[in-house]
Amino acid sequence: MVSAVNHTGCGVGGTTSYDIYLELSHPRGTSLAPWPDDNTLLGTGVSGLKENFVDRTLIRLLVFLGVTVWATSVAAQEDEDFWPEWRGPRATGVSTNANPPLKWSETENIRWKIDIPGRGSSSPIVWRDRIFLLTAVPLGIAGEASHAPRGGYEPRDTHQFLVLAINRSDGQILWERVAREAQPHEATHGENGSWASSSAVTNGELVFASFESQGVYAYDLDGNLVWENDLGNKTMRNQFGEGTTPTVHSDRLFVVWDHQGQSFIVALDTQTGKEVWRTNRDEIDSWATPLVVEHDGRKQVVVNGMNRLRSYDFESGEVIWHTEGLTMNPIPSPVGADGLVIVTAGYRGNDLKAIDLGVAQGDITDTAAIVWTLDRDTPYVPSPLLYGNFLYLLKRNNGILSVFDVKTGEPHYQLQRLTDVPNIFASPVGASERIYIPGRDGTTLVIKHGGMFEILAANTLDDGFDASPALVGNELYLRGYNHLYCIAES
Repeated sequence: MVSAVNHTGCGVGGTTSYDIYLELSHPRGTSLAPWPDDNTLLGTGVSGLKENFVDRTLIRLLVFLGVTVWATSVAAQEDEDFWPEWRGPRATGVSTNANPPLKWSETENIRWKIDIPGRGSSSPIVWRDRIFLLTAVPLGIAGEASHAPRGGYEPRDTHQFLVLAINRSDGQILWERVAREAQPHEATHGENGSWASSSAVTNGELVFASFESQGVYAYDLDGNLVWENDLGNKTMRNQFGEGTTPTVHSDRLFVVWDHQGQSFIVALDTQTGKEVWRTNRDEIDSWATPLVVEHDGRKQVVVNGMNRLRSYDFESGEVIWHTEGLTMNPIPSPVGADGLVIVTAGYRGNDLKAIDLGVAQGDITDTAAIVWTLDRDTPYVPSPLLYGNFLYLLKRNNGILSVFDVKTGEPHYQLQRLTDVPNIFASPVGASERIYIPGRDGTTLVIKHGGMFEILAANTLDDGFDASPALVGNELYLRGYNHLYCIAES
């Protein structure tokens, strides 16, 4: 069910000019994702960044001549004042411009710290002067408890499902909106589980909030509801809980709906919330965010899965390529670079596939389209970090790190134990030649980016972290179990 609310003056404007960089094409003739794309930003549809873009005919000509075109917005180079989805501007976990502090504590380099009501592992996203965050707040109105197997967190209370907009400068809540007030229909994970596990995403005009079984919502940046869409109820195995974050690109919001019922991926019109296309999936539960890439002028949506890995045509939803799936409970989100897409999972097994978009078509099982694989020490919850040619992988949810060359799969180092962060759900992020890895016990480890392992700092706060950080400007934003921190040089 789609409900549209008409508001005028939604969003903020502003166009951005582009610089064009020319490089020799990939040896296999593939264009280097992200990146000859209308919006530049892989996996996002940032408004205002395409208006002054160079004519597409020139792009096609340059590609035809064997040149890879990199389109990078001036704003992204000089003043990257956004982190529009939970894995950053290019869906890799990296900011090319941020320079957050190396060290902090409860008494050092904390610009502000605020309480966050309710429970949620939703990661913060940032657009210009605003942070957007999702949370679920119990109201103390007891309902009938449902069965919560394996120690799950029972949904006894009616909850408010909240969207928060927070001022970057001082942490003041600019607005909050109750998307829905309801009792969840089934339990969630017992260990710090919540009914607000997916993160918001923005295209710079609208903020999209998926509470999944509680609905998908679009607000303008001032908090006016533009539309909502009820896709029904999910039924999750063992009631582990929901938490699949959508992605936005151009005029489409992509929602993956993998559960115990009929699974599907749906493309929603960003302005109206109406379905553009829906494709059923032969899958059970997954939690990975889809990845939008473009190759040879064709956009595709890459989705993790247990039964099959699949890429869908952006316009139609038709399957472009597919191959054998990974392990149960696929949680890590795909990343892409240099014409490759990396997809991994690590529950009750280990699997990673690096897929060459230049030759991926149809069933690519046991073909040259799969460039390299890995069958050990892959992540269960944390997504990979792709920083330049370095691919960072945590082993399951443990503080054990391996780093690989993304093109070849050759290891730089493997199974390096991170004693300060033994238990990790958050995904690592990178900026200023540093890697930031938050742990569940409140410590964030900072290590040197590159092929040699070196610890730079271990910073402990009075909270624990399952949500992933956001990096913007000189700031790092950390959402804990109870607080949101803005970490910046004093």
